[in-house]
Amino acid sequence: MSLVEAITNVAVGYGVAVATQLMVFPWFGLPARLDNALAIGAIFTVVSILRSFLLRRLFEAIRVSGQFRD
Repeated sequence: MSLVEAITNVAVGYGVAVATQLMVFPWFGLPARLDNALAIGAIFTVVSILRSFLLRRLFEAIRVSGQFRD
């Protein structure tokens, strides 16, 4: 079930990011085009997934090495 949860989390985050861009960009005088918002949302989603993965690996390495105790 954690895979379904992770995929749902990413999909919802992507939708929130796109909707937020479409609402916020005009406040800063930027064009709010759907195609741009979809592309920018996709880029940030990939970056977020990579960040999450790398942090998870880092903390797992720390846990395994015994340097960080609960």
